[in-house]
Amino acid sequence: MVRNCKNRTKKMIFSFIFLLSFLIGINCNSQSDNSGGNKKAKNIILMIGDGMGVSHIYAGITANKGHLNIENLKDIGFSKTHSADNYITDSGAAGTAIAIGHKTYNAGIGVDADTIPRETILEYAEENGKATGLVVTCTMTHATPAVFIAHQPSRYLYEDIAKDFLKTDIEVFIGGGLNNFNKRKDDVDLTIALKDKGYQLVYELDGLEKINSGKLAGLLYEDAPPKYSEGRGDMLPVASVKAIELLNQDEDGFFLMIEGSQIDWAGHANDTKYIVDEMLDFDRTIGKVLEFAEKDGNTLIIITADHETGGMGLNNGDIEKGEVIAKYTSGNHTGVMVPVFAYGPGSENFRGIYENTDIFNKMMEAFGFSINEN
Repeated sequence: MVRNCKNRTKKMIFSFIFLLSFLIGINCNSQSDNSGGNKKAKNIILMIGDGMGVSHIYAGITANKGHLNIENLKDIGFSKTHSADNYITDSGAAGTAIAIGHKTYNAGIGVDADTIPRETILEYAEENGKATGLVVTCTMTHATPAVFIAHQPSRYLYEDIAKDFLKTDIEVFIGGGLNNFNKRKDDVDLTIALKDKGYQLVYELDGLEKINSGKLAGLLYEDAPPKYSEGRGDMLPVASVKAIELLNQDEDGFFLMIEGSQIDWAGHANDTKYIVDEMLDFDRTIGKVLEFAEKDGNTLIIITADHETGGMGLNNGDIEKGEVIAKYTSGNHTGVMVPVFAYGPGSENFRGIYENTDIFNKMMEAFGFSINEN
C-alpha cells in the first residue's frame, strides 16, 4: 500500500511538472508573439512625428490628461540624428538617413554624402511587389515625404521632386502641394501625366470617400495644409485610414509612411498650444493605425522623429487640468536623440540606442529584403 501511494505521488509530481512546463511554454510563446519574435512583417507603417522629442510627447500626454495611444507600443529605443556634415540635422538629411540607410548632408534628398542616389525603403518595397504610400500634413514635395521617393541634391528643388513622383509606381500619396504639380515654372501640368499613369486625382478631403480601389493622388491643398486648429481637422487620420484600406488590397503587403509634419513647425514657432494640437492629431492617427495592426497581426508599426525641434522643456503642468507650461532653448532643431517606438513583427529589434540609419536596416530586415550593392 505504501509503495502504491509513493507511485501515485510520483505520477502526480511528474504530471504537475509537465503541466507547469507546458504553461510556461505557452506564456513564453505568447510573449514572443506579442513582441514580434522572428516573424517577418508583411506590412510596415512608418510614422514620423517631425520634430517630435520626448517633451513633445509628454506635453501631449499631459494635455490629454494622462495617456496617449503611443504608450501602447512597448518596444522603445532612441536614434542619433546628426547629419553627415552637421551636429544639428535638418529634415532632408534626417529623413534620408531613415529612408536609404546612409547619412547625408543637410538638405540632401535621397542621396548619400557624395550626392549618389541610393535606393529608398519605399523603392525596395515596390521592387519586391509591395504597394506603397505616403500621407503627410505638409506638401508632398516637402523634405520628409520627398526623401522616400525622390533623389535630388537639395530639398528646395520642389518642382524637380514633384517630377520624381512620376518615376515610381507609388500607389497612394495624400497631402498638400498641388501647385508644385500644376502651376510650375516650366508650364508642365504633371496632373495630366498622373492621370495617364492611372492615378485618380482627389482635391478635397471628402473626395477620398469615393475611392475604393486603384491608385490615388490626393493633392488636397494648393500649398501646405492648414494647422489642425485652423481648419485641417481630421485630415491625417482620415487620409491614413484610406491609404491603409487601399494598400491592404495588395496580397503581397505594403509600405506606408505617415508624417505628422507640423509638430516641427509648432516647435520652430515655440508655440505650445500648436505643438499640443498637432501631437494629439498625430496620436489619434496612431490609434487608427494600431487598431488596424492589432487586427491584422502581420504589420510592423514604427513611430519616431527625424529630429527634435525647439529644445522644448516642460517647466510646469497639471495633468488633471491638461495644462502644459513649456519653455524653449531654440527656434530651430536640436541635437538630442529622439525616441523610436515599435509594435508588431520585429518590434524587439528597435530597442536600444543606434544611428538613425539603422532604422532603414531594421526595416529591411523586418521585410526580409536584401540590399542592392550596385
